[in-house]
Amino acid sequence: MFRYQILIEYVGTSFRGWQIQKKGNTIQGLIQEKISNLLKEKISLFGSGRTDTGVHAFEQSAHFDCKNKIIKTNRFLKSINHFLNKEGVTILKIRKRNNDFHARFSAKMRIYKYIIINRISGPVLDKDKGWHVMKKLDLLIMKKGAKKLIGTKDFSTFRASSCRAKSPIKTMKFVKIKSSKNKIEIEFRSQSFLQQQVRSMVGCLKYLGEKKWSLKKFEGVLRSKKRSFCAPPAPPDGLYLTKIFY
Repeated sequence: MFRYQILIEYVGTSFRGWQIQKKGNTIQGLIQEKISNLLKEKISLFGSGRTDTGVHAFEQSAHFDCKNKIIKTNRFLKSINHFLNKEGVTILKIRKRNNDFHARFSAKMRIYKYIIINRISGPVLDKDKGWHVMKKLDLLIMKKGAKKLIGTKDFSTFRASSCRAKSPIKTMKFVKIKSSKNKIEIEFRSQSFLQQQVRSMVGCLKYLGEKKWSLKKFEGVLRSKKRSFCAPPAPPDGLYLTKIFY
């Protein structure tokens, strides 16, 4: 068997997330079906992690095994993308990997980006590509809040009730907020994340920026380890899986 890694870009708006479900279109299901058809053998696709309904990716990572070596990778990319592009999905790269490589378990770092469109007028070109927030956000206090998230902590406050992770303790390596015109980008880096963790942290940072919460209140919510104290999670539209490092 030969193992291949693929890097995938997609718009998640019309999908029920990455992971195969009993009902509804999923990105994993679509790609797995199209590769199986192209290679004329049933393959199983393994992703670096789930993305929820409506979440996008600049560079999701996945792997599959197949019986025959793929000699002409450029031809493979052209052929598979012929079927995927119209669905809002594209395979950016394919590369041969050793059989001990695993898209999920070999990952050393995951990067997520969240985009907020901070203006009165609703987005048209960026519709479903960011969270439209009309009230002007205070970036300075949001940046102070972001610094409080860095380090090894119990992130139970930001954990979905359906999360199946063994431990709520994660190490946040990096949180950075930058803005250009009316677009705010928040980048998060960690080896792994809890379910809904990023969207929940963004929801709390928004409360800070709106002055609904003080910095002291934000810190108290983080320390509480209680989901019930968390602000409403940010919508999936603004969340992007940006890159996986191995």
